[in-house]
Amino acid sequence: METDISQDRNSEQSLQDWLANIEQQRSKDELALIKQACDFAVQAHVGQKRASGEPFIHHALAVARILDYLRLDAGTIAAAILHDVVEDTETDMDQVRSVFGNDVATMVDGVTKVDLIQGLQSSDEQVRHRDLESLRKMLLAMAEDVRIVLIKLADRLHNMRTLDSLTKEQQQRISRETMEIFAPLANRLGIWQIKWQLEDLSFRYLQPQAYQQLAGKLAEKRVDREQFIEAIIDTLSRELKKADINAEVSGRPKHIYGIWRKMQKTNRAFEQIFDVRAVRILLPDISSCYAALGVVHALWQYIPGEFDDYIATPKANNYQSLHTAVVGPGGQTVEIQIRTHEMHKQAEMGVASHWRYKEGKQQDEAFDQKINWLRQLLEWKDELAEASDFVDQFKSEIFSDRVYVFTPQGKIIDLPSGATPLDFAYHIHTEVGHRCRGAKVNGRIVPLSYELQTGEQVEILTVKQGEPSLDWLNTHLGYIKTPKARSCIRHWFRLQDFEQNVSLGREILERELQRVGLHDVNHEKLAQKLDYRNAEECYAALGRSELKPMHMINVAYQLSNREQQQPPLSPAGSRMRTSVRSDTVDIHGVGNLLTQIARCCKPVPGDAIIGYITVGKGVTVHRQDCPNILNHKERGDERLIEVHWGHATEQTYPVDIQIIAYDRQGLLHDITAVFANDQINVLAAQTNTDKREHVASMVLTVEISDIDTLRQVLGKIEMLPNIIRVKRIIN
Repeated sequence: METDISQDRNSEQSLQDWLANIEQQRSKDELALIKQACDFAVQAHVGQKRASGEPFIHHALAVARILDYLRLDAGTIAAAILHDVVEDTETDMDQVRSVFGNDVATMVDGVTKVDLIQGLQSSDEQVRHRDLESLRKMLLAMAEDVRIVLIKLADRLHNMRTLDSLTKEQQQRISRETMEIFAPLANRLGIWQIKWQLEDLSFRYLQPQAYQQLAGKLAEKRVDREQFIEAIIDTLSRELKKADINAEVSGRPKHIYGIWRKMQKTNRAFEQIFDVRAVRILLPDISSCYAALGVVHALWQYIPGEFDDYIATPKANNYQSLHTAVVGPGGQTVEIQIRTHEMHKQAEMGVASHWRYKEGKQQDEAFDQKINWLRQLLEWKDELAEASDFVDQFKSEIFSDRVYVFTPQGKIIDLPSGATPLDFAYHIHTEVGHRCRGAKVNGRIVPLSYELQTGEQVEILTVKQGEPSLDWLNTHLGYIKTPKARSCIRHWFRLQDFEQNVSLGREILERELQRVGLHDVNHEKLAQKLDYRNAEECYAALGRSELKPMHMINVAYQLSNREQQQPPLSPAGSRMRTSVRSDTVDIHGVGNLLTQIARCCKPVPGDAIIGYITVGKGVTVHRQDCPNILNHKERGDERLIEVHWGHATEQTYPVDIQIIAYDRQGLLHDITAVFANDQINVLAAQTNTDKREHVASMVLTVEISDIDTLRQVLGKIEMLPNIIRVKRIIN
């Protein structure tokens, strides 16, 4: 009991110290609101303890202090102090609203709803659907008042600082959530002060060994590094003063996770990372930034490829700065950041700086830019018909690396890394995407699957009346990468005539089944297995691209009693063996026997198979629909034996593929290039050309590891110019 009283007294003393400290910085009205919130929270949380044993109120005050450091308004500080009273005490929202007003109550309510973000990582589609409307409401509240998510970020930061009292499993789970959701969210909002701390703390628990190694290396050279940085600062300060540039030069804090991530990304050793030694130069205006850059490069040799101009091309969160790396004294590298004081404030505080100097401002353009992505996402929500599409787009906006490209008018468009011209077109407007038929990048025509790079200018070539192509949804062709573009295309096909989609879906189904050699599949049973009422609804879903052909093929195999085996692609250069290891094929009812693949039908994993006992040669493995096997079945041959695919994964199998195409120069080269790119070995090729009809017929024997690989490569070949038909041959 004495310990509890002592802790409560310490809490009271800590509270009084903090209030005394902020008394000099806040108006009387602000201070009164904060004190009132403190009194209310202390009373509500009386007797409650955290897992560490400390009074619960410590956490609420710590969150408030983090936000006070960011200089947020008194209403936000009060909401931070109260953020857990509704969820963890008997207090209800009406009480909070009656005492503190609607503004504070709305923030407290919003913080509770932000917890739904964590459900986005769930693989359960039902959970994602269930939480969709709550997620949209939370995002809307966040767009209207970003202070809600600032409180949640501060809440998570203090939780990360106090993880030691939890179990290792809890530490890992919370750290993973933080690294995957909250740190990227802080980064997207431009709050570097919170972002880097969340990343370092998460890294500490997720990869403790790597964290300790890096922390140890930083500590080992700390004295030498500090002396080196002091020398750099003295030299820079002196030379900038000579150039009549008013600058503030300082060392830059070390971000352990940032160093580790750069080591992984560039495959460099710790000693080769430039920002281990880093200096920051703050200046009054932009022209001074470029003048200071000239001084830096005149003093030391810059390292090619390590210069970034984020002033001319800001990041998505409006981050602006010049970054360069130079070879300093003694041949040691050092990274130098150059920015204005205003840019530094924006970089450190992000959207939080909107309230710090809010008075007297009619509009804060930097703030609007930082949450524009969120407002745009909310505008897209009606187009993103599927719950999963909305969730995927939200995650894409939060988690992806970004590229920044320009419209012909010079407007910057922010897209996820890997985005294509087609993604760009749908970002501009859905109709622009539908009518897109080509694109120019920096004045040069490029394929629609071209991956855009930062700084490029993109021009979309459109037709007056156009519609999307079903091929755009084929993930193997790489036309689109963003959930928004994919959802818009699916939505268009969903709105088309039902009969048209039924016809298209039936055509796709029959083509895909024929491609992989599946015959006599009952379409009605397949539809029921796929949770559709009848075959027509299944066809329509396939025609609208709601049902993926790969999933449909897998279910079709299950209906045909096929064991699903999906071994990975074998290494390039592997050779087919006529004999098969006994762990590749399991033989029912007997021990290990020599097995071999039948040359007549060439089965691969995924095919329904049966064994035939051959005198002196063990068991020959056939497809169940092989004509030779059907003959044996009719005669009631007792040498037929039950077999199924085993667990070996390194095997490849010969498959015959027939290709019919209009003849052209380079046709065979383009076809074999598809196999080469997928590391598929071509064993034999036969080509015949009808010169009168200009039609080429090819039969290629290739090594395939599994049925999914076969289907993918057939799809890629079919998309080549002049191809009429491609399918697997079953002898």
